[in-house]
Amino acid sequence: MICAIFFGMTVSEVRKRYLDFFAKRGHAIIPSAPIVPENDPTTLFTSSGMQPLVPYLLGQEHPEGKRLANSQLSFRAGDIEEVGDNRHTTFFEMLGNWSLGDYFKKEQLPWIYEFLTEELKLPKDRLWVTCFVGDESLGLPKDTESEEIWKKIGMPQERILFYDATKNWWSRSGTPDKMPAGEPGGPDSEIFYEFTSVQHDPAFGKECHPNCDCGRFMEIGNSVFMEYIKNASGSFGKLPKRNVDFGGGLERLTAATRNNSDVFLIDAFDAARTVLEKRSGKQYQVQGGTLNSGVQGSTLYSATRSFRIILDHMRAAVFIIASGVRPSNTEQGYVLRRLIRRSIREADKLGIKETVLAEVAESFGAAYRNHYPFIYKSAGRIREELEKEEQQFRKTLAQGMRELEKMGNSIDAFMLFTTYGFPVELTAEIAAERGQKVDMETVQKRIDEHQAKSRMGAAQKFAGGLADHAEQTVRYHTAHHLLLKALQMVLGPEVHQRGSNITSERLRIDFSYGQKMTPEQKAEVERIVNQKIAEGLPVVRTVMKKEEAEELGAEHEFGASYPEQVSVYSVGPLENAFSIEFCGGPHVANTAELGSVREPDGSDRRATFKILKEEASSAGVRRIKAVLE
Repeated sequence: MICAIFFGMTVSEVRKRYLDFFAKRGHAIIPSAPIVPENDPTTLFTSSGMQPLVPYLLGQEHPEGKRLANSQLSFRAGDIEEVGDNRHTTFFEMLGNWSLGDYFKKEQLPWIYEFLTEELKLPKDRLWVTCFVGDESLGLPKDTESEEIWKKIGMPQERILFYDATKNWWSRSGTPDKMPAGEPGGPDSEIFYEFTSVQHDPAFGKECHPNCDCGRFMEIGNSVFMEYIKNASGSFGKLPKRNVDFGGGLERLTAATRNNSDVFLIDAFDAARTVLEKRSGKQYQVQGGTLNSGVQGSTLYSATRSFRIILDHMRAAVFIIASGVRPSNTEQGYVLRRLIRRSIREADKLGIKETVLAEVAESFGAAYRNHYPFIYKSAGRIREELEKEEQQFRKTLAQGMRELEKMGNSIDAFMLFTTYGFPVELTAEIAAERGQKVDMETVQKRIDEHQAKSRMGAAQKFAGGLADHAEQTVRYHTAHHLLLKALQMVLGPEVHQRGSNITSERLRIDFSYGQKMTPEQKAEVERIVNQKIAEGLPVVRTVMKKEEAEELGAEHEFGASYPEQVSVYSVGPLENAFSIEFCGGPHVANTAELGSVREPDGSDRRATFKILKEEASSAGVRRIKAVLE
């Protein structure tokens, strides 16, 4: 027993022991649902073990029976800001067991206690439990049944605490008063592990208790007893079939076996942590309860916090990319991009100036190879996406940080976004670290107004092949710029525009090239254009002298004459733009706007750049017709 506590267990050992334990008690071991839900437009990610099983908890028959167990891959985007202390992660595995109208409290509580104390060898005197105190106004009784079961098991009365519905009640809509008629719910009983080596931090209250946030206590499991249904009158009745839903954080349970309150010191993070230590020249260190609780202060804390953010975010990114998601400015891709960009900034704070994220990610592929082989098999794609995203954003980060420093106490998040492509939420985070605040609502309003003006058209006349200044025509005009640059990258710098025609239905470009493009070349051009759309690059207009624009290598229409002062549009900040062209406009404000198409009814649908046709136009000139489909 002492050895198990001292040396602890691995993630794989805890997972296997849990699944074996419940398999022996008649539970079918079901696979984890995908972390990106299939055919579910209501949510971006699977956030708990219960989520994929809600239909069965509400009465539908499960093909595997009434007793189920698994380890569910989970991701909670709402916890991104919380990462940095000793226990919060965005990605985690949730160990779960369910009774669908079968066993209830008298089986569940003794089983989970047996698993913790006999299988994981956790000391009994470190375990605390909480129960529902009841709500007399709603006719919901105090959960004395769970209390009596816990006492019968051997839990001392002083380590059984009662809390209200904000802590010890579950329903999809929250507390009982917020539940609509017909929704099921019930009390729950949480289990906490006490790390006695962590001293209570008075900043979190005079007295320490299981739900204190100082880091001394960590929730490691929760048994939900779904037994009530809300009536139309607002009262509560009993369900004909009662269910049990248990969820236990695999990482936290593993940390408890090691008697170490820092989940980032479990084996799953070891290799990745070593990579960061070697590349940064800094050591991951823990400094008592204050550091564990997440209260900032010392340089040591700052470095350890950066380690934790990168470790969490890269592990999450590995599983998300392996599930088929790519960085973008919409939906899951946006969350993934934010994880990557936050990691890059934290690596920068650690003094790591070269690309590092792909190397960190590779460590997780090895750590999860046996239980989740699809991660290891996706190693090439994961590396490619992370390297590409990191190389691109490091340029934006460096430029944005230089401009931020110049601003001092007057941070202009709008200018940083529209001019340099610097993410608004990152500006807000940096401002918060400095004790400043960014009015996100005002900034977003200015961005919306800026984009609306851009879509309305340019102030000066433009006759470069546009049929009109309709919203979709303007989108195609910006896509035209991306296409020309992509053609030069794939076919060679000798490619230049020889004519264009852009309508709200499609774009057409004539370009200098002497032979038919291969399918591989067309596919690569499409990939580059779609990548730049996904990167959400700002489209920036700059007025400058014609000679200066020519020195920058700005593309211009063959045979056209230009005044001394010209308008130049760059995709990306001018200093490191993807493309630069002489152009009068109009354009979208950001390439991300090309990723959706406006329907006649005003709704948006997702769009992908696609080459419809590539053919000869005249001697030495080819023609492409393309759409955002």
